[in-house]
Amino acid sequence: MHSLERNLLNHYQRDFPLTSQPFAQIAKEVNSDTASILHTFKILKNAGKITRIGPVFRPNTIGVSTLAALKAPSSQLETIAEIINQYPEVNHNYEREHAYNLWFVATAPDAQHLENTLQQMEQQIGIDIMRLPLLKEYYIDLGFTMPLDDATKHANISKHHAHHHSVQYSIQHHDELQQRLLAEIQSGLPLVDKPYQAVADTIGTTEQEVLRRIDIMLTAGTIRRMGVVVRHRELGYRANAMLVWDIPDEQIDKIGTQLSQVDCITLCYQRPRHLPHWRYNLFTMIHGKDKPSVEACVQRIVSDYGLQDIPRATLFSKRRFKQRGACYSYAKSDIISKQSKVATYGNLAR
Repeated sequence: MHSLERNLLNHYQRDFPLTSQPFAQIAKEVNSDTASILHTFKILKNAGKITRIGPVFRPNTIGVSTLAALKAPSSQLETIAEIINQYPEVNHNYEREHAYNLWFVATAPDAQHLENTLQQMEQQIGIDIMRLPLLKEYYIDLGFTMPLDDATKHANISKHHAHHHSVQYSIQHHDELQQRLLAEIQSGLPLVDKPYQAVADTIGTTEQEVLRRIDIMLTAGTIRRMGVVVRHRELGYRANAMLVWDIPDEQIDKIGTQLSQVDCITLCYQRPRHLPHWRYNLFTMIHGKDKPSVEACVQRIVSDYGLQDIPRATLFSKRRFKQRGACYSYAKSDIISKQSKVATYGNLAR
């Protein structure tokens, strides 16, 4: 990775310029030119090192989402993963080392849409899906610092902790223009000299209005950050584990807050137990260069915070079946395609 790529990835994962010509501003800041900046971002995207440049929305502010898991028979795992990937509501889908071996995140405009989607999946695959919606966040602002070398064994994260805003911004209360804006930017800004103008032209408004509305969502906390969204595996963070804990309810805020400060923890949040099948209520994510470095981080956390007696499980990721930004707006073609899959695959397990 050359110095310009490293510079762009390190400095623009958040606080991406809200100006008419953001790439020109970046070029000035890094002593380059607009054409080179756009070319470099296109190279990074084509190489799969970044997924997009655009908003990362705070969960459950413009729609609803849930983490979900199921126990897939090993002989059917890939087929089931493929079926789940067909749903536009699914943005992440991973195999993990556990009896619950397939984990995915689904988002939708509203709770009924989300539940209908999960029920439709269950009908197709013939397997119950465990729902684990977010209850409370302690730290969710994933970003990765380059370069990753032998001295950097785990993800180097600059901690930007959640700020809770008084403004509540729900997609259900948006006007039609806001709906079109969200649909247009959820997959990222176009890599052109004036991306906000291009968005405005597409949705039928002005560049100034696009900038104004994005700024409002940033101020309200609806957009957690605006910037480059990287793919960690392609940048060298090839091991990740979901470290889950069974924390006594009266201690979860204390421990959740403590663990949110740990440098090797990249995500920390509370989700509900799902008894009797799932006892864990605090979820932490660790990304690292390799499995031993992640395991060392786990042991350090347990030792430093006196958590030896707290039940826990470490679910390493084995395969990534899907990773992209969350979608809250779907084209009719997506729905038709999804419905056709029901007829194509039928019910696998019954």
